[in-house]
Amino acid sequence: MSAMMSPPAVPAFSDALVILDYFGISVFAISGALVAAEKRQTLVTFIFFAVVTGVGGGTLRDLLIGAPVFWVHTNATLLLCIVAALVVWLVSHRRLSGRALLWFDAAGLAAYATYGADKALRFGVAPVPAFAMGVLTACVGGIVRDVLAGEPSILMRPELYVTAAALASGLFVGLSLGGVQPWLAATVAVAASFALRGAAIARGWSLPAYRD
Repeated sequence: MSAMMSPPAVPAFSDALVILDYFGISVFAISGALVAAEKRQTLVTFIFFAVVTGVGGGTLRDLLIGAPVFWVHTNATLLLCIVAALVVWLVSHRRLSGRALLWFDAAGLAAYATYGADKALRFGVAPVPAFAMGVLTACVGGIVRDVLAGEPSILMRPELYVTAAALASGLFVGLSLGGVQPWLAATVAVAASFALRGAAIARGWSLPAYRD
């Protein structure tokens, strides 16, 4: 009788990087629910937007790198998204939106991009694709949210958003390849990405647009 095949082992993550993951999910789930609030949708739609935005990027990442989809085997992730939707439903979205949310989003973007790159590296993904996985993790949920809501996609905005995610992901991959401890590489990557996105928010920094 042939031995039963066991599921692939999931690499262990440090507590700091797991915190980055949950923080990113929470912030993006709130941003998804806020879009539903602006559209004056039902609670069901609030939850749907929170879930899609919170797990969208990580789901695509896991499918591409051959990892178990992170929210399928645990209750915590979807419960976190549901709680985020309920918070937005119960609290006036005007208290959560505006520049305050932009700053939370900046932190979530940096955290999620760093975690995505780290997870890809731990699953044996080559450095350049691992960099791409970090960017996808941070940006895909927001892209799907905007498409569903009929809003201009973040990809079509000149502001430094995807660039900040790329900075976090690229720095983490580069520092990890250089032998820097994961917690230190993550700290540097998150700080640099947050600083860049923060400067874009505070000073209106953007990339130059193409001109024919």
